Order: sequence, then C-alpha cells, then structure tokens
Amino acid sequence: MVKHLLTGANGFVGKTMQATLPCVPLPAGLDLRDRAALNAAIAEIQPDMVIHLAAQSFVPASFENPHETFDINFYGTLNLLEALQSIGFRGRMLFVGSGDTYGQVPEAALPVREEHPLHPRNPYAVSKVAAEALCYQWSQTSGFEIVMARPFNHIGPGQSPRFAITDFARQVTEIRLGRRPPVLHAGDIDVTRDFTDVRDVERAYALLLEKGRNGGTYNVCSGREHSIRELLQRLIALAGVNARIEQDPTRLRPAEQRRMVASFAALHRDTGWQPLIPIEQSLQDLLNDWEKQLQ
Repeated sequence: MVKHLLTGANGFVGKTMQATLPCVPLPAGLDLRDRAALNAAIAEIQPDMVIHLAAQSFVPASFENPHETFDINFYGTLNLLEALQSIGFRGRMLFVGSGDTYGQVPEAALPVREEHPLHPRNPYAVSKVAAEALCYQWSQTSGFEIVMARPFNHIGPGQSPRFAITDFARQVTEIRLGRRPPVLHAGDIDVTRDFTDVRDVERAYALLLEKGRNGGTYNVCSGREHSIRELLQRLIALAGVNARIEQDPTRLRPAEQRRMVASFAALHRDTGWQPLIPIEQSLQDLLNDWEKQLQ
C-alpha cells in the first residue's frame, strides 16, 4: 500500500480527499510552524507520497495578518520539505498553490495559461508564489520530485459559507425552509469565474501526484466561465423559490477582476484529466448539503 500523507486534511478539499483516497493526516492540532513536532510526525509516518494542502487561504485574513500567512504558507512549506528530507524521502509531493497568483489578468489573455506572468495582488497570493518557487527549487535540487497545482474556484458540498456560491446556497435554502425573508444579499455578482467541482479537483490532484511532470505547474480549472449572477439564478430555480437579489455594499471588493477563465490543457495533456461533474450537479449537491445541515 502506498502511504499518502495529507496536510490540511480538515479543509474543504482535504475532507473530500480523505473520503476517496486512503490518506494519513498529520496529527490533530499539529502546526506546520512547529518544526520539532512536524519532524517527529514525518519520521513516524514515513510517507511514500505527500499532498500539501495546508494553508492560510482566506484573503481578507492575509491582509489582517500577513506575517501569519507567510509563516504558515511559506515557512510551513519549507519546514515540511526539510522534514521530508530528514527521513530520506524519495517519493513525490504535490504542492497546492492558487490561481489567485496570476493577479489581474487582461481579458485578451483569457483563458489564462501557466506561462502567464504572476502578478499577485494580496499577501495570500504572494505567499503562494513564494512557496511555489521554493517547491520548484527543491524539485530540482532535492532527492524527490514535486509537482505544483494552481487551482481556481472550487464548488461543492462541505464548503465554508465564507465563499460566495456556498453562502448563496445557504441563503436560498433558508428562504425555502421559511427561515428568512425572500431577499438574497450579495456583493458584485456581474463578474465571471471558473468553477470546478471539488470532487473533480480531488481527482486532478491524485492524477498530478501520479503523472505530473517533476517541477511542472498545472492549472486545475473547468475551462468554463460562469457569471456569479447566473449561478445565483440557477440556485434560485433549482430550489424552486422566488427571491429578490439585493446588493450588500459590505460584500463588495475593490479592483475586482471582471472576468476569469483558465485553461486546463497542460493538465489534460499530461494526465488525461478533464472535468466530469456539471455545474448543475454541483449546485444541486450544495443545496442538498445545506438542506441536511439546516433541517
């Protein structure tokens, strides 16, 4: 049996991966910033493969505390690499970065590809650019291989309502259950994004770990562009409710990217992956998930 170590096992994607791929999580409560505890855990686990998901990934929090974001995302990754090296690790590691590292992308450059310049615009994205560069260096100079992923927006059951579509699914379900008036609070919904179902994302990570090129970087995305308004209207229709959409000024973000869509051509070329779960199923599964939670 190949032993897969999974960091960030309690996160949205981590929980999905644990359900489908036998993984060994780090001990509960272990902090990647604690080098001694991390070294001891890695020495005990002796992994064959590593999927590194653990991160401080909430953008507003990265502005509030950039030092903590860097300590977890950059130095935590360095601590993990050094811990693996200390046990003579010779397997493969997948580092999960972010599509946010591209920053503001001109519409003429869409769909964005891996060779597009990185222009990170928040401390979270900067920390991911730095950690990705670190992983590339280690892929060339250490005794083990590293593949890097740049995922775009995820969607699916189990996601935190801090994220827009999941929050809308919760609001729509509360309206359907009579828990709130038929008014949906939203930010700027006339932007487009590239959403991939979390179960497709998890499958992409497993394939990249197996077949990705050492030192290679891959977009993980659907290659499809959806406006937030369109997805919100689909949620309303799927739930069978009538609701008014109201813009909430506190949900607006400055200098928002108006359109975003990416290409998964490199991922498909090297692993054969393509998205399988249609957006309607992702939205329906989100509504079903909230129905269970709110009953």
